Amino acid sequence: MLVLKYLPSGGAPLRRVVTSRLLVAAFAVILGVPAWAQQAPPPPPAGKPTQPAPAEAGGPEGDIGPMAVPKKGEAPPEPKPQPPKKIEGMPDYSLKVDTALVQVPVLVTTKDGQFIPGLKEGNFRVLEDGVPQRITKFEVSQAPITAVLLVEFASRSYYFMYDALNASYSFAQSLKPEDWVAVVAFDMKPFIVTDFTQDKRKIFGALNGLRIPGFSETNVFDALYDTLDRVDAIEGRKYIILVASGCDTFSRMTYDKILKKVKATPNVTIFTVSTGEALRIMAEARGMGSGPGLFPCSSSIDFLQADNQMNTFSKMTGGRWFKPRFPAEMPEIFRDIGQNIRNQYLLAYHPTNSKLDGTYRKLKVEVVAPDGGPFKVRDQKGKDVKFQVTARDGYTAKHQVE
Repeated sequence: MLVLKYLPSGGAPLRRVVTSRLLVAAFAVILGVPAWAQQAPPPPPAGKPTQPAPAEAGGPEGDIGPMAVPKKGEAPPEPKPQPPKKIEGMPDYSLKVDTALVQVPVLVTTKDGQFIPGLKEGNFRVLEDGVPQRITKFEVSQAPITAVLLVEFASRSYYFMYDALNASYSFAQSLKPEDWVAVVAFDMKPFIVTDFTQDKRKIFGALNGLRIPGFSETNVFDALYDTLDRVDAIEGRKYIILVASGCDTFSRMTYDKILKKVKATPNVTIFTVSTGEALRIMAEARGMGSGPGLFPCSSSIDFLQADNQMNTFSKMTGGRWFKPRFPAEMPEIFRDIGQNIRNQYLLAYHPTNSKLDGTYRKLKVEVVAPDGGPFKVRDQKGKDVKFQVTARDGYTAKHQVE
């Protein structure tokens, strides 16, 4: 039952309030709202003012005072970092970071790929981002090589075959564990005895299998052309060690074509070792001459032409031609070959830019004279020889978090 009280004044507002409450109660009964939810919130007590609107530069007040609200477009002030509290009895520590040591392998060769030995620390200048650096370490190290041992293996003369195998064993003995070497033998046509490997045992095993030749022909032009064609797809500098008499029987490739192939194949250096020199000298001394069935070449003129061809192959590519007389010369020959193809200079320095920011630093290595002037290389005839310096283009500095 609803009881209405009479008020002497302000009747109209009272009727509106009563009507509103009656409508709310009616909807609550229809919708099934609980009784405790039908009561309206009590009005604010008399005499307590409502919270004023925030000022332009301020905000609503909290329990401890007004809360600041930043203006539109104004960033909130960052709190000032507080220094850590010092703990009594604990000593002070400081962290010192040393600048990393940068190592730069450098290869100095002629334009044909022949190593230039005898350079000293004063002949090198290292620039990092254009700033000269002081070299703190200098040494000559040996770099791994990628080479093909191309061996003549024919039944024309046992002495020539024995000489070729002796040279091949000497070359295999001089290899380092990091070297990649393949063995290719040829008579009428080339055949791969073992593919590129770093295992010396496989190389010696391949040479041990060369015991009974199948043909007496020595098609050196075809074998060299096929080897150049194969190594052309390999990146970096490659070397071919050609151990043969130099005599060509009936190759499909002519001498002109093989010379064009040698010129067209980049980053290849050929070292040639001629075989049978001792037998040739003995035969000439005894007046035996050279004929079919005894020597790969049919005459002394053919042997001279073969020597010229072997020398040309090596000279065109920056290699060297060897013509040993005795088997004892083989180890020394291949030591000289290793001196030319595997040596490199190792430079190291502490960069002047000591920031550990992970940036890329460009490097440039120059070869100069001891007095700082231009460096010159001359051959045996006194002519200037062009040279090239091969080094990495730069490095990435370490980051501080590393």
